Amino acid sequence: MSGSGTAAGKAPEPFDPARLDLADPYPVYRRYRETDPVHAVRDAHGRAAPTTWYLFGHTEVAHVLAGRAFGRSSPLTARAAPVPDGYVTLRRVVENWLVFLDPPRHTRLRARVTPPLGAAAVAALRPRVREIAEELVVPLARQPVVELVEGFAAPYPLLVIGGLLGVEAERWPWFRAQALALQQAGGTRGDRTPAALDGAERAAAELDGYFHRELGARRTEDRGDLLSALARAGAEDPSLSGSELAATCTHLLTAGHETTTGLIGKAVLALLARPDVGDELRADPRLLPNAVDEFLRHDPPVQMVTRWAQRDVELAGRTVRRGDRLQLVLGSAHRDPDRFPDPDVLDIHRDSGRHCAFGLGIHYCAGAALARAEAEIGIGVLLDRLPALAPGARPGIEVEYAPDWVFHGPSRLTLNLARPTGAPEAP
Repeated sequence: MSGSGTAAGKAPEPFDPARLDLADPYPVYRRYRETDPVHAVRDAHGRAAPTTWYLFGHTEVAHVLAGRAFGRSSPLTARAAPVPDGYVTLRRVVENWLVFLDPPRHTRLRARVTPPLGAAAVAALRPRVREIAEELVVPLARQPVVELVEGFAAPYPLLVIGGLLGVEAERWPWFRAQALALQQAGGTRGDRTPAALDGAERAAAELDGYFHRELGARRTEDRGDLLSALARAGAEDPSLSGSELAATCTHLLTAGHETTTGLIGKAVLALLARPDVGDELRADPRLLPNAVDEFLRHDPPVQMVTRWAQRDVELAGRTVRRGDRLQLVLGSAHRDPDRFPDPDVLDIHRDSGRHCAFGLGIHYCAGAALARAEAEIGIGVLLDRLPALAPGARPGIEVEYAPDWVFHGPSRLTLNLARPTGAPEAP
C-alpha cells in the first residue's frame, strides 16, 4: 500500500535492518509497507538532513530505480561506496565499480561491458554452463550429507564468470575467499568490524593487483576472453583508466557470482518447502525460466539497494531533500499486493517479470541474461541429479545466513539424507 503518512494505525519505530530476521524479514516489511511505506530515519544526532528514507512499496521503489533525480553517489560528498576513511585501496576499487558510477563514466564503461554479457553471448555459453553444473553435482550426488553453498552454489557461478573473464579455474577457492572478505565492506552488514574492514582492504589490494597484471598480459596477447576485450577497450579509449578496468573485473567477479549463489540457495530452500513445485519443474523444464523470475521475486538475493537524491523531490507526499539517502527495500516491493496478488505465495505460473531484482533504468544489471541462464541451468541440474531434491526425499536441513542485506542468502546450507527432519516453512 502506497501513500503518505501512516496508512493504518500507528507508524512503527525507526526501521533498523539489524533487528530483522535474516531468514524471514517479510512480516516486518509488511508492517512498514502498510503503515509508513516511505519511512524516514534521522541520523544519530536527530538532525533534519540528510535523512535516510526506507522505501517499502513497489511503486516508490520502481520510481526511484528508474528516475533521473536519483543517483548512485551523494551530491554532498561525491561518494557512493559505503567505505569508511582509512581504507584507500578498498575505496578506490569499490568506487570504480560500475554499480556505483553515474553518467557519463557509467555510460562509457557499461558500453564496453554489456556486449560480452548480452543474450547472444550467453546463448553461446550455455553448453559450458551446463557442463560446469553437471561436473559439480556428480560428487554431491554420492554423499548423504551435502553442504550446498560450498559444494555447488558458490563455485558454480564463480567458475562461469571466471571462465568468461579468462581466469584460471583452479583459482576459484582463492577468488571465493577474496570475494567473501570484500563483502565485509558492505553497508548493511552487522559485523563490519575494523578487523573485517582490514581484511576487505587486503582482498581489494590482492584482486586489484591480480587484474592489473592480467590486463597487462592481454594487451600483447588477445585470448578471446572478457579480460582481453577490456584490455582492448583501454587501448582504444584512453579515458578508461587501468584502475577502472581492474575494478570492473573485480566487480564482475564478486557481484557476478554472489547474487547467483544467493539465488540458488534460496531457490533450493523454496523447493524443499514446496516439493510440488520441484515435481512440476521436473515434469516440464520449460517452466524453469519463469520459475527463476518467481524465485527472484519471492525471495530476492539482493534485499536492499541505495540511491541518493540529486535534488529536492516529492515522493508519495514526502519531501526528500537533495543529499538524502534512499534505501530501496526490494524484498518488500516484491511482496507488495498492489503489484503482485497473493505476494507471499510462490507461484511459478504468475507474471513475475515486473520484479526489481535486476534493477531498472540505466543501472539494470548488465549480467542479467547470464544470471538467469546460470539459475535456470543450475536449478534444473540439481532437481535432476541431487538425491536430496528427489521426489519423496525429506532431508535434514541446517541453514546459516550472513548478516548481509545486499548479498543476502544462506552462507551455509547443509542437506542431510541420513537425518530427515522435513523441509522448513517457506518465508
